[in-house]
Amino acid sequence: MQTISFKLTHEHIALCDLLKLTGIADSGGRGKSMVADGLVILNGETEYRKTAKIRAGDTVRCEETEIIVEAAI
Repeated sequence: MQTISFKLTHEHIALCDLLKLTGIADSGGRGKSMVADGLVILNGETEYRKTAKIRAGDTVRCEETEIIVEAAI
């Protein structure tokens, strides 16, 4: 499993935007469909909210990639 460290520049980021910015989804639409299809795990639970607010300390897993979200301070 690949692990990506993502540093936030704001307080939070929408889940579908995170998937796009990390390269897991090739577009925002693809990111939204991945979430809707139940392919995204947020902090150990399946997440179905496309625009869920992802904050520092959260862990997102999709396909064979895990994203660790960190504050950019």
